[in-house]
Amino acid sequence: MSLMKIGVKKRIVTSIFSGLMMSSPLCFGAEFKIDAAHSNIGFVTRHLVSKITGQFNDFDGEFSFDAKKPTESKVSATVKVASINTNNQKRDGHLQSEDFFAVEKFPVMTFVSKKVTSAGKDKYKMLGDLTMHGVTHPVTFHVEYLGEAPGMDGKPRVGFTANAKVNRKEFGISWNKTLDNGGLVLSDEVEINLNIEAAPKM
Repeated sequence: MSLMKIGVKKRIVTSIFSGLMMSSPLCFGAEFKIDAAHSNIGFVTRHLVSKITGQFNDFDGEFSFDAKKPTESKVSATVKVASINTNNQKRDGHLQSEDFFAVEKFPVMTFVSKKVTSAGKDKYKMLGDLTMHGVTHPVTFHVEYLGEAPGMDGKPRVGFTANAKVNRKEFGISWNKTLDNGGLVLSDEVEINLNIEAAPKM
């Protein structure tokens, strides 16, 4: 066999292998970085007889994920609390104050996963430590894997949704007001909702 034919075969094999790595990275496991432009970290809490929604606009995170071994996944994320947005500037200012998040003292919220277990097809429970307002508590997120698709740049993207419920008082955020009928303005329970799209780390 000529050296030219050997060289051509090597290039073909290399091209095929590279293509497989690009089109199916999850078969080999991969490290991902959250694409904040196509992701959302939101929350919902009860106010009187309705529900108020909001989100954090400034966040980042990284995680490992292998579709063949999803329970070995690990996640680490950071949120800048001052980026809170409930579409009301006055309310956002109050949430940033000492009554709630005290952003000058505690500017970031973090989550670090500890354990992932299967909860059905493409569904998982992810236990980890949530640190908010200077307090750390274990929180379980219910996660759903939405799949993989190539992005506009040809590189793969993966998608997830996740949600959890926390008691804000456990994190030292206890401000409230009692109504004349004895009820409270705000609920203690807050629902956290995540919509995540991520790309492989470079």
